[in-house]
Amino acid sequence: MSAPAVGAVWRDVVGQEAAVAQFHRAATGQASLAQAWLVTGPPGSGRSTAARAFAAALQCEQGVGCGECTACRTVLAGTHPDVTVVATDKLSIAKEEVRSLVMTAQRSPATGRHRVIVVEDADRMSAGTFNVLLKSIEEPPPATVWMLCAPSAEDLAPTIRSRCRLVTLTVPSAEVVAGLLQRRDGIPEDLAVRAARAAQGHIGLALRYATQEGTLAAREESARSLLGLRGTGQAVLAAQALVDRATAEAKEHADLVATEEKERFLRSAGIEDGKVPPALRGQLRQLEEDAKRRQTRLVRDVLDRYLLDAHSVLRDVLTRQLGSGSDLVNVEVTPEIEHAAGGGSAHTTLGLLEAVQGARSRIAGNVPPLLAIEALLSRVAVSLR
Repeated sequence: MSAPAVGAVWRDVVGQEAAVAQFHRAATGQASLAQAWLVTGPPGSGRSTAARAFAAALQCEQGVGCGECTACRTVLAGTHPDVTVVATDKLSIAKEEVRSLVMTAQRSPATGRHRVIVVEDADRMSAGTFNVLLKSIEEPPPATVWMLCAPSAEDLAPTIRSRCRLVTLTVPSAEVVAGLLQRRDGIPEDLAVRAARAAQGHIGLALRYATQEGTLAAREESARSLLGLRGTGQAVLAAQALVDRATAEAKEHADLVATEEKERFLRSAGIEDGKVPPALRGQLRQLEEDAKRRQTRLVRDVLDRYLLDAHSVLRDVLTRQLGSGSDLVNVEVTPEIEHAAGGGSAHTTLGLLEAVQGARSRIAGNVPPLLAIEALLSRVAVSLR
């Protein structure tokens, strides 16, 4: 008897044939169903999309992830009562939030075959938070399935990852991402190809480039500015401008979310005149603290996006210096890349690529972003003279 066909819930999990096949076998009973899964892969590879698709397949009334039944549609829409998805736009996932998940995991499914808990950005748990989760991962109720998503297995505590079945996603090709943008989002072919190439396999970023006016042009201008740096003074000014821009972008988004959360809080508390009683002021302060942490996270995300772009530009320079014949990521700034390649050595460019990765690590490790960016751009400016 032939194996059940892969269902429609997987149509947006692109470039991950091996991972989809592994999930499909477990969901359809062709392989054992682990009760704890760890989905790893680079940012933008589709970790959360794959986790949600697997959750839908597990709940599917047809047993294959058909994408058409009520269970599939409600899981993908985020409204299924037995599928809980936790995503954070803050620096970390709090212990209290994980304790709530552990309590949810103990309950039997209300309507479906399984209770599925999906934790996006599981790497944002602290060591203490992992300890809260460990018992439930070790001995979950029979119908509970945990799904943890992280960039790599090493981002989780050894005690957690050793109890999970690992599924590793890869970076989808630009061609595959462009095809998804055209099919799913109706993006014109030329723009989809350009956005996918610039995003280097990051699906969410490719969609942003394709749908937000001016983002691709701003990226190209940043590439020209990077290659045009001459002197430490210019580098310091450029670093300050970059951090200011990232802070402003993050603040705008964080303020919008904070306003929406405050309005929801006031409505749920039945407060119409804006006067918060003393008993509820602690909760309001917590919302304000969450907003500050959200802004800090967003600043780091914006700067990391810039550093990834800078890495791609320097990688293009190295490609030309080595004569590898590889396609350029930043085709629109080819003349500037050719000029930089002709004026430096591959050894120097390799050092700059390592410096970019070092700046990313420093910012992730709580080094003040301005200091990390200044140090990097100063080194680039001196090296490209």
